[in-house]
Amino acid sequence: MRTIVVVFFLFQSFRFDVNAFGLSYHFYEKTCPQVEDIVRDGLRPLFLTDPTSPAALLRLMFHDCQVQGCDASVLVDPGSGSDATEMKANKNFGIRRRELISIVKSMVEAQCPQQVSCADILILAAREAVAASGGPWINVPLGRRDSSQAPSYRLADALLPPATTGVVDMLNIFSKKGMTLAESVAILGAHTLGISHCSNIQNRLYGHKNGELRAMEPSFAAFLRLTCRDGSLASNLSFVLNDPTPFAFDNQYYVNAMRGRGLVRIDAEMVSDPRTVGLMQHFAMNEGDFFRVFSSAFVKLSGYGVLTGKQGVVRKNCYEIR
Repeated sequence: MRTIVVVFFLFQSFRFDVNAFGLSYHFYEKTCPQVEDIVRDGLRPLFLTDPTSPAALLRLMFHDCQVQGCDASVLVDPGSGSDATEMKANKNFGIRRRELISIVKSMVEAQCPQQVSCADILILAAREAVAASGGPWINVPLGRRDSSQAPSYRLADALLPPATTGVVDMLNIFSKKGMTLAESVAILGAHTLGISHCSNIQNRLYGHKNGELRAMEPSFAAFLRLTCRDGSLASNLSFVLNDPTPFAFDNQYYVNAMRGRGLVRIDAEMVSDPRTVGLMQHFAMNEGDFFRVFSSAFVKLSGYGVLTGKQGVVRKNCYEIR
C-alpha cells in the first residue's frame, strides 16, 4: 500500500503550469538567446576553483526566494541602521559567493546589455550548481525582474525558517509555494550539498530535552558532540558535512537520514512522520525519482513571488538598487 501511495504522490508532483507565473521557456529567444551558455561557461571554471561554490549558490537561491520571492533582493549590498537590507539578517549568516552572480552578470551585460535580470541569472546559476554537482539538468522558465526595493533584515529573519523547524511548519512553507507533499520532501534533498554550522545543531545535541539526541544513531551522535562542543564560542565557525558526499548532488541525504544520521530537526522528523517516511525511504532507494521530483519542485520554487512584465527593474549592478 505504501508503494502505491508514494507513486501517486510522485505522479501528482508533475501537474504544473509554468504560465501561471508569467514566465516563459523562450523569454530571451530574441533579446539574449545565448544567456544560458554564458552563465554555464562563466561558472564552470569558478566551480573548478572552489568546489564549495555550488552549495553556496543553491543556498543563495533558497534564501532569496523565501523572503519576498525570487527577485534577487538578497544580492543587494547590506546597508546600515534602519536601511539595513536582508543580508544583515541573522539567518543569512554563512551566505557566501554572492560575488559569483555579479561576475556572471558582467559577462551577460557585455553581450546583452540591460536585458537579463539578476534574478534570472541567480536561478540559472543555482540550476548549473545542481547539474555541475552530478544532479539533474533542470529546464527553467525565465522572465523574472529584479526588485526595486530591498526588504529589511527584520523581514528576512521573520520569513527564513530556523534550524529548529519541524515537519508541520516546513510542509506548510512549501505548500504555500504550490508544492505537493512529494515535492516538499524532494526540495529538502538540496541538503545533500554542503555543510551545516554547529550553531544550527547545538539545541539538538545539548537541549534540555534529549529525545532528539536519542533518535540519532549512537556513533553519529557521539561524533557530532565531539565536533560541536557544548556552548563553544566557535559554534558559528565549526561545521559538519551534511552527508558523506558534500560536493555531490545525490540521494545520500535520504540514505543518511534513514540511518538515523540526519543533522537538523527536519532531517530526523521526516523519517518518523507517517506523512513523509515513505517518500524518504523511496528517494533513498531511487535516485532517479528524487531527481525528477526535485526538478519539478525547483521550478515551482524558482517561480514563487516573481516580478514579471513591467514590475520591478532589470538592474545593471546586482548589488545596487537604482
